[in-house]
Amino acid sequence: MELKFKHLATPRAAGVAGVVFAVLTAAAIVLVRLALPDGGDGVTLDAGQRNGIRTALELVPFSGIAFLWFMGALREQAARAEDRFVATVFLGSGLVFVATLFGAAAAAGTVLGESQQGPSFGSHFAYALLTTYAMRMAAVFIIATSTIGRRRGILPRPLVVIGYLAGLTLLVAGTGLPWSELVFPAWALLLSLNILWGRHPAGAPPAAPA
Repeated sequence: MELKFKHLATPRAAGVAGVVFAVLTAAAIVLVRLALPDGGDGVTLDAGQRNGIRTALELVPFSGIAFLWFMGALREQAARAEDRFVATVFLGSGLVFVATLFGAAAAAGTVLGESQQGPSFGSHFAYALLTTYAMRMAAVFIIATSTIGRRRGILPRPLVVIGYLAGLTLLVAGTGLPWSELVFPAWALLLSLNILWGRHPAGAPPAAPA
């Protein structure tokens, strides 16, 4: 049993989990955005929009599970060589992101129980959790991961630069940039594809910190 878990905690596991997270999260965000544009101001939900929200809510738990696996597999590769400060920021921001994502999903679910004459509190609360808080934690996670990748030399420089730009975008522009929530799953997809197709197999010795 120990050997099986050790085999799963590899870059390949991180890559697969990251792809699953990116696809499910992007799909959920698009469905909610289409059903509740601009936070649901003045929107009367029809049957199609309600079905879209229900589908998104069913995807979110699996997205969160995939992200935890993604984060755990990444941490397994970096924990031995990374300093405690960056490792703590990495772990803390990831856990808070998942908790906030689940909270936003729960808040969005209350919309289905409201009258069809324009959802208000539930949709606004869900948008606040997602765009203001969850995305800020996602920004910190991206920056911490990019820092670890740069110091250990396991990420190509262009991906590190993209990571810092994506993190700063979510941290600063966040709520003022429509559809900015898709930046995080897009970055996770790029990182996961790099892990799956990259040149750093499991067990490869890390490069010296910069």
